[in-house]
Amino acid sequence: MSAFFIDPNIAKAKTIDTDYYTSQHYFNESKEKIFAPSWQFIGDTDLVKENASAYPFTLLEHYLNEPLLLTKDKDGALRCMSNVCTHRGNLVVYEPCKLNQLRCKYHGRLFSLDGKFISMPEFKEVENFPTAADNLHPMPLFQWGRLLFTSLNNIIPAENYFKEMIDRVGWLPMDKLEYRSDLSKDYHVKANWALYCENYLEGFHIPFVHAGLNAVLDFGEYTTEVFRYCNLQLGIGKKGDVCFDLPEESVDYGKEVAAYYFWVFPNMMFNFYPWGLSLNIVQPLGVSETKVSFLTYVFDESKLGSGAGSGLDEVEHEDEEVVENVQKGIRSRFYTHGRYAPKREQGTHHFHSLIAEFIR
Repeated sequence: MSAFFIDPNIAKAKTIDTDYYTSQHYFNESKEKIFAPSWQFIGDTDLVKENASAYPFTLLEHYLNEPLLLTKDKDGALRCMSNVCTHRGNLVVYEPCKLNQLRCKYHGRLFSLDGKFISMPEFKEVENFPTAADNLHPMPLFQWGRLLFTSLNNIIPAENYFKEMIDRVGWLPMDKLEYRSDLSKDYHVKANWALYCENYLEGFHIPFVHAGLNAVLDFGEYTTEVFRYCNLQLGIGKKGDVCFDLPEESVDYGKEVAAYYFWVFPNMMFNFYPWGLSLNIVQPLGVSETKVSFLTYVFDESKLGSGAGSGLDEVEHEDEEVVENVQKGIRSRFYTHGRYAPKREQGTHHFHSLIAEFIR
């Protein structure tokens, strides 16, 4: 497993072995070792606007493929649970709906909206029944403003993933974010999910790849801060550009912050701009195939199309071109490792270190 040792000293370290981007074995291993224990985005509270409603969904479709259910009971409490009936494994809810109880359409097993077993026809003779195993499996639910997250293997508390981000930008009106489907878009990238993430995690390439973005960011002031399960790239704007109106209690007060680029391990990117949030979810589809969803949430429409948060589609296509060519390049018999620029690639080094930790 020496191929997946990342020296903690970035000045000495080599990048992760290229087997990680090309091997079906590591692609499969990452499902349970990296993605199942992590926190994943579900959607927002609009999925279950009304009390006594349910929303079925598949967590990371085509990869984790876990059928889950989000419910809101008659008192307004939100819950997440397995959407698989504990009798014979049928899906309990097929489509978004309003209902007072959950009834499996296969044999009529009945559950409350919190997933607790209520009744089952023809089971009078069954011994030691019901037990806790007959309830729908409960899932942890973490809420930040209107955004919802869950984890299939709740080993690490959500606070460990999100705390630094929430502390840094908690003054933003997260409860006022409005999802804009007209400004959201999916991209299909012919590259490994990890290559896409590590490209995001360094601003080193901005002057070479993103002329438009480089024109509004002060590259000399671009910094990366590394935390346990997330990191921040702080984008400082040039004079006269649209920047955040920071509150005095912010640790960044006095800076011309054009963008907060937060990444949360392993596959979520929270790009905060003065107009709102571009939330990017990276979804593995195959060893060299990835779906990236750009989900747009707005709280100040008057600032749309300006500053670092403009031209996101163009920036994405520029990134795709580079990442897809890297996917071709790392298959070369002449390349297995690279080195890191200590001042510019801390985020990528951090990402590789976490992959190595979780895979081991």
